[in-house]
Amino acid sequence: MNAKTNKTVYWTSTILFGGFMMFSSITNISPSSETIAFFNSIGYPAYIIPFLGWAKIMGSIVLLTPTKFRIKEWAYAGLMFDLIGALFSITMSFGFAMSSVIICFPIVVLLVSYITWLRLEKKATTLTTPTH
Repeated sequence: MNAKTNKTVYWTSTILFGGFMMFSSITNISPSSETIAFFNSIGYPAYIIPFLGWAKIMGSIVLLTPTKFRIKEWAYAGLMFDLIGALFSITMSFGFAMSSVIICFPIVVLLVSYITWLRLEKKATTLTTPTH
């Protein structure tokens, strides 16, 4: 994949993913009674819901802004843990259903974003590293 294509794929996947996570955080930050009932049905207490919402927003902001390598790695990891945790919780509570399949889509988009970001970082490091 050439550099321009890699950059296009990176930004497209990252913006799609960041938008999805920001949108999904809305129901977490100020949870409705339905959201609380859903979280209770999969075994989570209501107090965790706003925490997850704010964590999604902070992680998405980190992915969408130029930041240091380490914090971006943490954001990718945290958001992946959130999605894998959601997939696991829903599957364990309700069995593997369409909701389980739907969660796989953002996981794939996040992986595409991460892989293309690593390629861009490797290229940037290669271009700025002095050779002796």
